[in-house]
Amino acid sequence: MPESKSRLRAVAGGIKRPSRAAAEEAIRTLLLWAGDNPAREGLRDTPARVARAFEDWFSGYNEDPEEYMQRTFEEVEGYDNMIVLRDIRFESHCEHHLAPIIGKAHVGYLPNNKVVGISKLARVVEAYARRLQVQEKMNAQIANTIQKVLEPKGVAVVIEASHQCMTTRGVHKTGVSMVTSTMLGDFRSNEITRREFLAVIGNPQSHMG
Repeated sequence: MPESKSRLRAVAGGIKRPSRAAAEEAIRTLLLWAGDNPAREGLRDTPARVARAFEDWFSGYNEDPEEYMQRTFEEVEGYDNMIVLRDIRFESHCEHHLAPIIGKAHVGYLPNNKVVGISKLARVVEAYARRLQVQEKMNAQIANTIQKVLEPKGVAVVIEASHQCMTTRGVHKTGVSMVTSTMLGDFRSNEITRREFLAVIGNPQSHMG
């Protein structure tokens, strides 16, 4: 990826991306604020480690999910039935508390003359997951990207996830998962199609309140 394009994606709202040194200094400030000494042996290299971890956790800002969907295949002998990739495990972070969101996504679409390699569906999920997220927004982003690029007859995306901002702080409720869904095209208008998709992925919506 050209450096200029990567740099463009790394800037949010016109704010210039700070240097690695500035990021590490900010982490030292947080360690001090938490009540510890960033100069002690166990924490001396922590700012650099955390900065590297952020590069990994939030690498989705340097990726364009639409690019993953560009290479399609049209020689599918007229196949137009549902294509589903389920149980795509992901790790994201809540934009409100920077706490982990760990879950799985189920993605399905009804092809309209062209299909995409199944690994690309997983890459789209990963690209959006590796950003600061709200589950509902991530759900819609994945579905809308597939719809925009592939132009299928319909797209369905269901996400099940555990939010550590709820399990490790606040109400401290463990064993709770959040389920969201986005249905576009035939999945939204055709109840039979929607039910078929939910049956294939194990009908997680049966757990919704």
